Amino acid sequence: MTSSNEQKLIENGAQQVTDKDLEKVVSRSEDIKKKFTSGGPLHRFIEDGQLLISVVKDYRAGVFRKIPFGTVAAIVVTLIYVLNPFDLVPDFLPIIGQLDDAAIVAACMILIEHDLQTYKLWKQDQKK
Repeated sequence: MTSSNEQKLIENGAQQVTDKDLEKVVSRSEDIKKKFTSGGPLHRFIEDGQLLISVVKDYRAGVFRKIPFGTVAAIVVTLIYVLNPFDLVPDFLPIIGQLDDAAIVAACMILIEHDLQTYKLWKQDQKK
């Protein structure tokens, strides 16, 4: 799968995201975090994964709405993809099963880079 293919998968999936999908990410956030911390290719994205979950939680709670819903939807699609053990390459296949997940996360990070910076700045201001 090329970066372009991953981006298309995210963009197409984002068009179908519902409030129920946001709730799934929020309610299963600990399971998603475990996917990033279990080692393998996703471990490289551990901080990014936590940041993506934080964006969805803050958006759903209504405390951060300065980014388009399409960005949040792209994050939701990505995190649900990571959570799903039976995606394009099943996660039970050692290493290879997580490579596609890592590629999807990388593609998402590229797609939402600008909006993610907006969120990071907002989050820093909240700590002051």
